[in-house]
Amino acid sequence: MLTISCPHCGFAKQVDPSRIPNTVVRVTCPNCNESFPFGRNAADIPDAPNEEHELSIGEDTVDEIAALPKAGFWIRVVATLVDAVVLTVLQVILSFLLGLVTSGFNGGMTEQGMVALSLVYSLFGTMLSMAYYVTFTGHGGQTPGKMAVRVKVIRTDGADITYGRAFFREVLGKFVSGVLLCIGYIMVAFDSQKQGLHDKIADTYVIKL
Repeated sequence: MLTISCPHCGFAKQVDPSRIPNTVVRVTCPNCNESFPFGRNAADIPDAPNEEHELSIGEDTVDEIAALPKAGFWIRVVATLVDAVVLTVLQVILSFLLGLVTSGFNGGMTEQGMVALSLVYSLFGTMLSMAYYVTFTGHGGQTPGKMAVRVKVIRTDGADITYGRAFFREVLGKFVSGVLLCIGYIMVAFDSQKQGLHDKIADTYVIKL
């Protein structure tokens, strides 16, 4: 067996030499999602161009992914607190701008209108929070909070996190985790792979970088 090591993060995987392509292709590391040239002559061609097909070293790596160091309960709490601060700042700024837009209507607004406006503000905050988590997680598996503590969301099979998967985890999965008296979140402290219920629902891990 031949060991392939990611030059970016050092993640290593053993592969059968017969699977090594004769031409240089770019492979994607399942740990850091960075790509690098791979092939029999890759060492001589550091800037090899992309092939139309991409060979992923995430194939058959379920065991390797499961063995990666996972982020525990408290470090994830810290990441959540950082994200809460960032979200609060965003909400204050954007709510202020929204208030400027709607201020001209407040003078002659009825009681029903004020209630409707309050609902708009509430819906705005909810949508902003959803967009924040889904966008950052779907883009690279890290919100600013996770970047700060160097943890990352990955698929259990090593595949990239997509926006659809991020929505499934961050919105639907976390709703279930929260509605069960937050037991889905507390599971992180006791699960062998440090998965919350939302991680299990979305087939994800949160790993340390």
